[in-house]
Amino acid sequence: MGDPAGIGPEIIAMALTDPMLYEFCRPVVLGDSAVLSDTISRIAEKAPESMVKGVTLHNISNPAQAQGKPGMIDLIPLSDLGSGSIEPGSPVVVGGKAMVDYILRAVDMAVQGEIQGMVTGPISKVLMHQAGYRYDGHTQLIAHETNAKDYVMMLAGSKLRVVLVTIHCALKAVPELLDQEKVYKTIMITAKALKEDLGFSKPRLAVAALNPHAGEEGLFGTEEQEIIAPAISQARKQGIDVEGPFPADTLFNQAAAGRFEAVVAMYHDQGLIPLKLLHFSDAVNVTLGLPIIRTSVDHGTAYDIAGTGRADPSSLKAAVLMATEMVRNRGTLTRNPELGTRN
Repeated sequence: MGDPAGIGPEIIAMALTDPMLYEFCRPVVLGDSAVLSDTISRIAEKAPESMVKGVTLHNISNPAQAQGKPGMIDLIPLSDLGSGSIEPGSPVVVGGKAMVDYILRAVDMAVQGEIQGMVTGPISKVLMHQAGYRYDGHTQLIAHETNAKDYVMMLAGSKLRVVLVTIHCALKAVPELLDQEKVYKTIMITAKALKEDLGFSKPRLAVAALNPHAGEEGLFGTEEQEIIAPAISQARKQGIDVEGPFPADTLFNQAAAGRFEAVVAMYHDQGLIPLKLLHFSDAVNVTLGLPIIRTSVDHGTAYDIAGTGRADPSSLKAAVLMATEMVRNRGTLTRNPELGTRN
């Protein structure tokens, strides 16, 4: 559910009224019954025409009990915060602890095969730290819990997919964090995931340069010559169809036009500015390299609009659908038959 004080509860309530999602999966929410109930009532009161009007909760203890009906939220309640205890837009530490508990339980369920994939709602990194979990984000928390050593973050939309070599760090730290092995591993993990998770038989990758004009033969920096180009060459020797390093100011236009299935970017804003320009509402955050399937919304808690009913559930819907696509492509639909599947 993400942070109970953010927009997570309301985008869940909105998304799970859509019959289309139930054609592909049986969604089960890990969260708080009182918070979701308060959210549904609040939105229905403020926006009588809202899609959440009439949504009901169905508390269950395990995924096999889920009924999978649009407008009925199958919920495994993992916290008991109490009605009226959480004010939308006002995060509290007890909510942060619950927020992390939802993630940890979902990871455990995925590892044990009780669920076939997990989708995470928006969280607050600051709140996670206040709750006692000192990770840069839930990507790192999930990687730690699954013992994943080599993992990368992909942001994906229908026109553009971007994978990051470095993620959450100061811009001035990026050059010193880059090395050939890190760029090489990012390329390899991305190529593998594009095949196994997203169904591309022969994925084409492009790698962005770090510096303007790809360094202009060393005039504006040497990272392209010393780090990025050698990593690309190393990946090509392993049979990966990868090109670059390309100047970033022209690369993303080509990728969005369909020349490449994914772009490997060197740092956060280099990759996410073009991605969010094209896919601000419907992008999905995917962690590649994990032993479990995990997708997430590509936005934050939006405390400023939490509780108003103005949140957009598009990214959550896209994240659910991408998780089901990954399940199909990995061939894990029959791993846990008692959960049932729908094609």
